[in-house]
Amino acid sequence: MPFNETELQRISGILRDVCLGLLEVLHPDAKLLGNVLSTTSRSLLMPFNETELQRISGILRDVCLGLLEVLHPDAKLLGNVLSLHRERQWKHLFKEKEDHQGEAVNFLHGPSIIIKIRRDHIYEDAFDRLSPENEPNLKLVMRVTLMNAVGLDEAGIDGGGIFREFLSELLKTAFDPNLGFFSLTQENTLYPSPHIRALEPDFQKHYFFIGRVLGKALYENLLVEIPLASFFLFKLLGKGDSVDIHYLKSLDPVVYRNLLELRTYEGDVSELDLDFTTVSEILGQAEVIELKPGGRSMPVTSSNVIEYIHLMADYRLNVEIRSQCIAFKKGLEDVLSLDWLAMFSPAEFQTLISGASIPVDIANLQEFTKYGGGYSADHLVIKSFWRVVSGFSDRQKSQLLKFVTSCSRPPLLGFKELHPPFCIQSAGQDLERLPSASTCMNLLKLPEYRTEEVLREKLLYAIESGAGFELS
Repeated sequence: MPFNETELQRISGILRDVCLGLLEVLHPDAKLLGNVLSTTSRSLLMPFNETELQRISGILRDVCLGLLEVLHPDAKLLGNVLSLHRERQWKHLFKEKEDHQGEAVNFLHGPSIIIKIRRDHIYEDAFDRLSPENEPNLKLVMRVTLMNAVGLDEAGIDGGGIFREFLSELLKTAFDPNLGFFSLTQENTLYPSPHIRALEPDFQKHYFFIGRVLGKALYENLLVEIPLASFFLFKLLGKGDSVDIHYLKSLDPVVYRNLLELRTYEGDVSELDLDFTTVSEILGQAEVIELKPGGRSMPVTSSNVIEYIHLMADYRLNVEIRSQCIAFKKGLEDVLSLDWLAMFSPAEFQTLISGASIPVDIANLQEFTKYGGGYSADHLVIKSFWRVVSGFSDRQKSQLLKFVTSCSRPPLLGFKELHPPFCIQSAGQDLERLPSASTCMNLLKLPEYRTEEVLREKLLYAIESGAGFELS
């Protein structure tokens, strides 16, 4: 049952007191505590609206669960709370999707988006066909026809699989650093390119489009392995348009370390000959950027070094990519409610995008697997298959999942939420043939091998080499 406003206020108060109490025990001398107490005391004088209460309870939940995880990392309660919370939020989204699109059986009927896309120009065509002017409502069912290199339609009617393949390939292309819209941090996570202005005059339209497409993938429960930088996730979730210096470590650990050393520098800072500028290299050309008006003629001294440190971090983390982040966030919001997204932590949101970074649960996968082409749960080949994959290492299990679904991670709530469901279909009795997969349908085509040894050998060869991979 949902809480009313009075109950939420009481719960928020109790959680606040618990969090502050734990902070006081863990860090009795922390200066932060006094600031938090002062802020919460002032906030009691002002009533919260419903959206603010949802965000507050979400933030307090994240804090409490984080502290629980630190204090009791093996507590079973934590997993249950997270699972229940995630399931409720996820069901909320899919209830909206069902109301908007209708049931899955009506995929080929009713209002829909119908587009033709050249496979070798997937980003350019999609950017044009799916613009807000051409398709204002991206929540509608989408049916896609892919065209080959000579302009001919590829075989097949889109019953959902071609659309999912298209969306997956589009996102991989859009987030590919080689396209120019995203850059990699030192931790190999993605964030908007700070230099895109020099490459693309209409860059904001592209970030709006990419945000919109990612929103569509989440709306359709499509997992894509796109690792986003934590500070970028933080901005997207409405937890603040700006992030502080601590996030700089994930973006540029060298600059972060240099700034920390500068903060504790014991000599005369003015002797370092620094000023309030930074240098940005764009297309091979160095450009001097002022961190504040008049920064070129303002030396960094011991009295203003802290301001310099924060302005430098703010420029790298916020100023340089602010327009890109705002446009991306607006595109995301065009499909998904930001109030809904704000209920998730950055780590949870990454899990929504890419799946859970946990070992593949073969028993759970087996429970929700479908069969075709003469196979059933009791077929001898299928029994051999499950015995073989149960003996795989965690890495091999992830490779199998990626081979069949194009994503190596399991869905957030387990394989009951994989759409279409994982399916194994007979590929006949050609014993020399390797297993193959149609990732757009999450379909494994498995020949009827006579022994487990041959099945294991052929399956491992296929998943480790990528042999037998079929796009459609």
